[in-house]
Amino acid sequence: MYGQLGDGTTLPRSTPPATDLLGGAQAIAAAWSHTCALMTTGGVRCWGDNMYGQLGDGSDASPRLEPPTADVLGGVQGIATGCGYTCALTETGGVRCWGYNASGQLGDGTTSDVWTPPTTDVLGDVKQVAAGSSHTCALMTTGGVRCWGGNMYGQLGDGTTSGVSAPPATDVLGGVEAIAVGYDHTCALMTTGGVRCWGWNGSGGLGDGTTTDLWSPPATDVLGGVRAIAASYGRTCALMTTGGVRCWGYGTGALGDGTTTDFWSPPTTDVLGGVAAIAAGENHTCALMTTGGVRCWGDDYWGQLGDGTMWYLPTPTPVVWTCD
Repeated sequence: MYGQLGDGTTLPRSTPPATDLLGGAQAIAAAWSHTCALMTTGGVRCWGDNMYGQLGDGSDASPRLEPPTADVLGGVQGIATGCGYTCALTETGGVRCWGYNASGQLGDGTTSDVWTPPTTDVLGDVKQVAAGSSHTCALMTTGGVRCWGGNMYGQLGDGTTSGVSAPPATDVLGGVEAIAVGYDHTCALMTTGGVRCWGWNGSGGLGDGTTTDLWSPPATDVLGGVRAIAASYGRTCALMTTGGVRCWGYGTGALGDGTTTDFWSPPTTDVLGGVAAIAAGENHTCALMTTGGVRCWGDDYWGQLGDGTMWYLPTPTPVVWTCD
């Protein structure tokens, strides 16, 4: 609908294209309706919906149907895309965000949208940045976690439900290896291989066996032996050190267990093995196999599974994500 595929059209695809739409990229990030590429030169280029200036080209024109030919920012080592906004991790460890800012998710101390990448960092000494619906989290080089933006469900982890428009000065959790941000919840992969999540828990995505929201990071892991994590709408997935995948939370078929039932705790068995990396979309999940292949499951209404069909798995209530 917004040109996020970058092929010059607004038509959905049910199979992967046969040709590249952009070359020279080293990493990509995809959100609700826009896509960004981190070039091997350290530049950032984005396309798709631009309603809030998330493409960073100085306008709110929408949409851009193809990747631009020029970078909007250079000197970048990592990127993250949220609902209507984009964040960059600079080569010096700084965080800069632009686009939608109604909840203060850009971290600049305001709630005003920004149409171009800022020239100064909102936070330094950062190892990883992750973006969600209305909140942003940073993994510090020290292993601490700091989050800002919307906090209706306690997803910032500061023990409150009050939002903040600038990064806090203290960590809410330490000893963290990686972070993943869902729609309204946050998860941390501990250096010990454990998983801890907080925020919205209406579908059991925190994995603690309940549907009660948590306003602070829990003191114990819900799962161990994990190598990587991914989070989306009410759902969390773990890539085990053995190469297996386990998902819990909102049961749209994206858990991979053959049902559409919510699951409030991490399962005890893998739904797939031989996996090298995982990614979670709104209602679907994809795995990069160790063989280099890709396998996806869940909702296929827009052809996101890439299997040549647009078969929509029955779900309890189809979810339409918004930025608030």
